[in-house]
Parts: sequence; C-alpha cells; structure tokens
Amino acid sequence: MVDGAVWVAAFTGGTAVLASWVTTLGNTRAARAQAETTEQAQRRSRIRELRRAAYLDVMEQAHITSRLYYRVYDAYVQLAEPEARLARFEELRVELRAAYDPFMRSVRVVVLEGPAPAAEAAETVLQAAATANGALWRIARGQDGARARFDDAQTDFLRRLEQFVETARGAMEGA
Repeated sequence: MVDGAVWVAAFTGGTAVLASWVTTLGNTRAARAQAETTEQAQRRSRIRELRRAAYLDVMEQAHITSRLYYRVYDAYVQLAEPEARLARFEELRVELRAAYDPFMRSVRVVVLEGPAPAAEAAETVLQAAATANGALWRIARGQDGARARFDDAQTDFLRRLEQFVETARGAMEGA
C-alpha cells in the first residue's frame, strides 16, 4: 500500500506542477496578446490624432487663403479708382504668397500622414489655390477677362476644399 501511496503522491504532485506550468503559459500568452492589442489601439489612436491635426491645419490654411480671396471682391466694391484697385491686388498677392508656404507645408503633412484619398484631395486644394493666385496675378496686371478667370478659380478652390473636408471626414470615420 505504501508503494501505491507514493505513486499517487508523485502523480498528484506531477499533475500539479504540469497544471501550474500550463496555467502560467496561458497567462503569459494572454498578457502578451493583451499588451499587443493595447499597443495597436494606442498606435491607431495616435495615427488618428496626427491625421486629425493635419487635416485641421489644411482647413485652417485654406480658410486664411479664402479670406484673402474675398478681399479681392472687397477691392472691386470699395475702390473705384483702377490704379488704387491694382495696388490693392498687388498687396493681396504679397499676402497670398506669404500664406502659400504654410499652406503648402500643411498639405505635405497630409500627404505624409495619408491615407491616399485625403492626400490627393489636399493636393488638389493646393493646386486650385495656385490657379487662383495666378488668376490674381493677371488681375493685378490688368489683363482682360482676368476677373472671370479668378472667379472661376476661386469657385473651384472652394469646391475642392469642400471635397477635401468630405474626404478627410471619411478618413477619420475609417480610422
């Protein structure tokens, strides 16, 4: 009987050690999986925050540019003298040049942060701004038909900005 008791005790002890090892292994795997899940969630959250900040910066820079475009219309309404108007248009061109660099930088950040549809939409807004700026140059030079070109370019700028906002919204919902 003593031999049977020793075998039972050894088997029970071995089973306990094996069960402890299996439990520890399971706990380790579960902890690792939970850590990986937490890390992925934090990474997704950080990417979402970076993208949101980049999108907001593009919208802010576009708003600054848009306000300058509206001042072109103000100049037409407020200044009756063609020479004074042309001088104001030249001042606005200088202001737009100063606003273009931060705008371009913010678009490049969106291109970096992505995703591709948002990056492409941001680039089209920047291109539309460049077209409108070129049309303003023609206005400042007194070229015929320049105001109509500027009106079209400014309308296109606003349309592309709306498209960017919609694309950014979609990107944020998917992130």
